[in-house]
Amino acid sequence: MEPGAAPLLLLLGLCGICIGRVVKVPAGPLLRVEGTEVVIPCEVSEYEGPLEQNFDWQVTRGAGLEGVVSTWDYSFTDAPYKARVDSGAIELRRTNNSVVELRIKDIQSSDQGEYKCSTPSTDATVGGNYEASVQVRVIPDALRISRSKSRSLVSPNITEGGDFQLQCLASSASAEHTHLAVAWEIQRTGGGAWQEVLSLSHEGALEPGPEYVDRSRTGGVRLDKTPGDAYRLMVSNALLEDGGEYRCVVQEWVRGADGSWQRIQEKELEVATVEVSPIALSVSVNESDVSLRRGDPLELTCVVVASVEGMAQTEVAWYFSQTPDDSLENSEVVASMDHQSVVMESARTHLSHVESGSYRLSVDATEDADGGFYFCRVSIWLPQSNGSWYKATEETSPPAMVALSAAVPKYEVSLEAPTIPKNREDPTELVCRVSSAESSSSVRFSVAWYYAIAQRSDAVASPELVATMDQDAVVQVENKYRDRAQNGDIVFFKPDVSSFTLRIRWTMDSDRGNYYCVVASWSREGAASWTKSKEETSKQVSIFWPSEDYRLTVQALQEKPHSTPGNTFQMSCKVSPHNIKARRFSVVVTVEKPPSAPYGVISVSHDSLVRLEDWKDPARQDAVVLERVQEDLFRFRIHRTQLSDAGLYRCVVSAWTIGGGGVWQAVVNATSEPVKVEFQTSGPVFNVSVHSDSPSVYQGERVELHCVISIQGPALEPDDMSFDVSWFAVRASTLDKAPVFLASLDRRAVVTQAPRNGSSDLAVERVGPMEFRLRVYGCEEQDFGSHYCTVTPWVLSTADNWQRQPDIRSKPILVTVKPDMLSAFRYPLLIGIAFATAVGLLSCLIGYCSTRFCCKKLPVQEVRRDQRRRLMSMEMD
Repeated sequence: MEPGAAPLLLLLGLCGICIGRVVKVPAGPLLRVEGTEVVIPCEVSEYEGPLEQNFDWQVTRGAGLEGVVSTWDYSFTDAPYKARVDSGAIELRRTNNSVVELRIKDIQSSDQGEYKCSTPSTDATVGGNYEASVQVRVIPDALRISRSKSRSLVSPNITEGGDFQLQCLASSASAEHTHLAVAWEIQRTGGGAWQEVLSLSHEGALEPGPEYVDRSRTGGVRLDKTPGDAYRLMVSNALLEDGGEYRCVVQEWVRGADGSWQRIQEKELEVATVEVSPIALSVSVNESDVSLRRGDPLELTCVVVASVEGMAQTEVAWYFSQTPDDSLENSEVVASMDHQSVVMESARTHLSHVESGSYRLSVDATEDADGGFYFCRVSIWLPQSNGSWYKATEETSPPAMVALSAAVPKYEVSLEAPTIPKNREDPTELVCRVSSAESSSSVRFSVAWYYAIAQRSDAVASPELVATMDQDAVVQVENKYRDRAQNGDIVFFKPDVSSFTLRIRWTMDSDRGNYYCVVASWSREGAASWTKSKEETSKQVSIFWPSEDYRLTVQALQEKPHSTPGNTFQMSCKVSPHNIKARRFSVVVTVEKPPSAPYGVISVSHDSLVRLEDWKDPARQDAVVLERVQEDLFRFRIHRTQLSDAGLYRCVVSAWTIGGGGVWQAVVNATSEPVKVEFQTSGPVFNVSVHSDSPSVYQGERVELHCVISIQGPALEPDDMSFDVSWFAVRASTLDKAPVFLASLDRRAVVTQAPRNGSSDLAVERVGPMEFRLRVYGCEEQDFGSHYCTVTPWVLSTADNWQRQPDIRSKPILVTVKPDMLSAFRYPLLIGIAFATAVGLLSCLIGYCSTRFCCKKLPVQEVRRDQRRRLMSMEMD
């Protein structure tokens, strides 16, 4: 025992600090394999002492009880365990004040017994248990793990896409009923942590690693248990990342008395190093230089040599280029065969798989255009675990040059019009054909399309270029037609070798005129550049139809007479189109309430989408309805009308038709005559005025404006009236602009203020049943201008619903803001004083420098007397 420990424990017992405890160890028995490590935790619960709890460990072997180790008494350990405790083979590790772990490394069969954990008691009042025991059994190591002698791979080297398998033997001869768990792990080439591939748990469950879930589900990675205690890992269609070091990890498990599983030991064995090499691919053409006469057949063979294992597919494509650049940026595909053996070829070119590793390109009756450089590009595709394929490698052969002789052909050009429009928006198709007594396949042709406006017979039309297509089928469109070509409205293409087509999908009025084409022939010798041989011009084809303008008339009719508020107003809009095909209509119902400008109420688009426009009353959004009754008939309704709905209602209709690109576009619109909505009522008439006791203030002072509402006609109770009041200002500096909204107070007492740029602030409040006040605090120069208020009265009708009255506006009152003279001249005076001081100091500095450096006295020389006399005589003379 450490010095001073006994008195301290005695003191704690006398004071009664600990009130009881419960000692707990794992439920036994614990089964361990000889040579492994055992860890037995001991925990004291319900312990409230302030100090660390002390622990004693003893073991019962046979009839004797031996002390193993103690946390507070170094002499507690008996002789059989002394050396192992001193060397650290047996130790105690405390995890917290009330938990300690007994660790026995390299446990032996002699360590088997019943281990008891006890805590010395110094408690004043004894409660609970102060010791607990657990049985530890030690069995011999009967687990054996080894490499398979028949199927073990020492250093397998496979190619990407191939298959490999690894195998390890694992068995246990233990007398206990144990179960084995086997896991295969990989450490990829380059190092790093071990990662799980597949594992077979002690309960027979197969579990793939995180990166092998898909491959395990599709069978790309498998783990089988074969006869003879062999566990085989099989990998199909190997990837490059499958290379690395593989090991087999075996665990031995046993079921305890309480039914729980205990892992009693684990062993691992490095089985093999797997190297996965990329596919080696070599591609070449059987002939590098070929010289042919025009019209002879051409045959080239692509020879493929690849180190491929497993399921692999080959993709072959033949490219043609004018230059020997193997980047193939400016090349075209003449024939191809994908990895599923689907062949793409033309009428003159053929691709065939003649034998293993040989793919032949055949060209019938070569033309001058066939002269150039040919490349063979080969790709190797491998399957993936999800059933798809991926490109493993790709290689391009060196170029094979084909030289052909060329001659200037004889040909004729004609222009046909298979489709001529009869109206606008109809399609137009022109075909420029090349015919020749000699075979035209020996040359390449380019075409230029021209257009001329149709004029009188004696006038000369100046043609303009529409577009060109060169001998490589590259189209260049002029600026006037570029947008339509990009949208697909005008299409230029080459359906075959001797034909060029111009197609206008939606012909416009501006497309009427005469069209013709100019075809140029191009030839070359060998691999030289293309040279224009000759040009031929076709006859003109006229595209014309009589034009008729779109016309539209709209008639608005009031279906039900309307003069009383609260009823439903109904109006129909009848549309009559002329010369419009494939039409749709959009309608906007507008209202005009003088002196305000007309605004939209509700609309329906040509796609039958209905939406509110500038409807003034958000609380009555469901009161207005616009519906399509027939294709050319629309009906507008206002339910539960109010006095504020009075005005002139019109139907604004737009006709839509399909334009270029298949997009609907508006072609013409029309507005109906107005339908007047007015009400016969003898209700009150409201007036509004604005006044102020002091509309002229200085900067920084407060100005108050009062909006007073008066009523004429029958008197109303205050609870039967409500008002929306808004304040506006017309700034003195922006008289030509619209009034500026300042603030508003609606009939529910909700205040809304506009954002302000200056430091002045606003306040809006109701000071009487029919009087409202606007206060402007800290007036600034920008607050100078005319101010007025607008009022929207609401009157409670006999049907207990609120009727909105027409808006009224007061006459403006001018608010003047006079400047503070002291503040106005403060900064100019300060600037003038500072400037005058600076000029004075600068003048003093210039004067000092002038007297100091520029006005020095010269030394006076004494004039000799005789010289003075000579001067005097000269003066006399």
